[in-house]
Amino acid sequence: MKMKRRLSFSRYIVINKCGGMTKLESRMIKAARRRAHSSLEHSGLFRHSSCVIRHSALAVFFALSFSLDGEPPPSAKDILNSVRMVESKQQLDLQGQLRQNDAVVPFRLVQNGPLIRYSFTNPDETLQLRLGENSSRLDLVSDAGTEKFAASKLNQRIRDTSVTYEDLAFKFLYWPTARVLGEENVRTRKCWKLQLRAPSRESQYSNVLLWIDKASGALMRMEGYDWNAQLAKRFEVVSAQKIEGRWFLKQMRVEEFQPGTNHVQARTYLEIKK
Repeated sequence: MKMKRRLSFSRYIVINKCGGMTKLESRMIKAARRRAHSSLEHSGLFRHSSCVIRHSALAVFFALSFSLDGEPPPSAKDILNSVRMVESKQQLDLQGQLRQNDAVVPFRLVQNGPLIRYSFTNPDETLQLRLGENSSRLDLVSDAGTEKFAASKLNQRIRDTSVTYEDLAFKFLYWPTARVLGEENVRTRKCWKLQLRAPSRESQYSNVLLWIDKASGALMRMEGYDWNAQLAKRFEVVSAQKIEGRWFLKQMRVEEFQPGTNHVQARTYLEIKK
């Protein structure tokens, strides 16, 4: 059985077919086609080779088909370049919610290529994320137009959840210092492990670790470390669901850690409603 389509995951949200390939992706797909059966057929979360899983638009998250039997691993730069390319081509219109304890924050996510809009209510708030070739930009949208979201407010929480405005902006995908640390398993899946270093102290994170599924390209886990090198936050995919023939993120868990410990002090769930 040949794998005719590649799989990807971005911003933690949706599974979708992507068009266009880089040279790296073409090489990866050719390698995948040499396999008699894709390991994805035996995966509980990524069973269908015709689907693509995406990060929430927090979600959201990460591209490529990593099936490199006997071939050298891709560089971190190549992986991130492909992630950004795929991320900027999506067409989405999803309803979801952030849930922490008894508090539920509904939102709508609409993406038209490189433009992503997050709409919240009670009170109304609309954010627009533009994914550029070399950077991302988060804007606040009002009746008067759009204005750049203040950098001083990026670390603020969204509606008292563990998710911040910086988490929505995906700026870490553009950090220039990145490397592949090796391979690790996450939920029995073989993953590439990447480390990205912040270029300045503007970010709440000094380092970000990413675990990317080698077979599907899905972002399985993300960890953010503070400027004391302590684990501050972890994002991890819990489940996916099929809606109108396509695969979407069903639930992602966001854990916030007490500084200097491994104690989880708060959990937020990002959920896409069927």
